[in-house]
Amino acid sequence: MDTYEAGIELRGSEVKSLRDHQVQLKDSYISFVGSEAFLQNAHIAEYKNSSYNNHAPERLRKLLLHRGELEDIFAALREKGLTCVPLKMYFKEGRVKVEIALVKGKKQHDKREAIKKRDVSNELKKSLRRSRR
Repeated sequence: MDTYEAGIELRGSEVKSLRDHQVQLKDSYISFVGSEAFLQNAHIAEYKNSSYNNHAPERLRKLLLHRGELEDIFAALREKGLTCVPLKMYFKEGRVKVEIALVKGKKQHDKREAIKKRDVSNELKKSLRRSRR
């Protein structure tokens, strides 16, 4: 629905891991503690060339947003039943940015339809493979 660009508070070894593309945003989401936003369950692998002073791979990471943006996101989460998830992480002028979006989850009947469509397309692909033999 709405997308925002946020900065993120990182440690040095995390930035080096990001430069090596060692990040996984699957199952991650944005949570609020007080009036601050945090990125949860984002896996940034430990930097292999780092010393003993490495980071925890799935620690909470603070997002850096303007006060108005934080209030807008928090109000949307509270009122409309939306979820805030990260879409991608990238470098912009030497700084790490996270693109986050407000999204609405699927209803149960929508999930069933998606499963049916996926099953039908898989059956079609299997039958086409068999016919080519």
